[in-house]
Amino acid sequence: MDIIVEGADEYGSAAYRQLFDVVMSDIGKAVMMENVLLILKPEVPLFVFSVKLRNEPESLKIKDAASIRSEGEDVHITISDERYAPEILRQLWDMHGRSNVTQSTRFDISIFGADPDRISEIEISSGEEVLKEVIGAVWRAMPEGIKARHTFITGNVVTIMATEEIVTSELRKEAESAHKRMVG
Repeated sequence: MDIIVEGADEYGSAAYRQLFDVVMSDIGKAVMMENVLLILKPEVPLFVFSVKLRNEPESLKIKDAASIRSEGEDVHITISDERYAPEILRQLWDMHGRSNVTQSTRFDISIFGADPDRISEIEISSGEEVLKEVIGAVWRAMPEGIKARHTFITGNVVTIMATEEIVTSELRKEAESAHKRMVG
């Protein structure tokens, strides 16, 4: 992840670059991010955090996070992305009932009397959920106490502006400009 920080305080900019990187790495969102632009103007105050994701958020289905195979009347699932294990299990319980779903290990699940094609198409994460996670992660990295925030989303770019003051047209234009730079 490339992080560009624009701010008048050289020491503060370097410290914030490191803080942002650590926060995103700690909560597992750094791998989703390709480029980051942080505009730090505490004297205004104005903070603009713009993130370009590696991929545009899209919905995920069980087939995207697990392998699926049939044996007789049973469908066996081996989860390859553990982040989605709880949601996969919840969806299967809702669809087939707990008595028909057996979890032999943390990542291996069997379903009696299921259709493998139908199982593979079950949505386990929407693109909207991914955006909420990214926005929440960026909010964690922003200075505390700043209440006035506005979010811009275009494809795989999310930009959040924050200020303690009223969001003026000048502040909004600066944030929109940063957003457009990241969109390309």
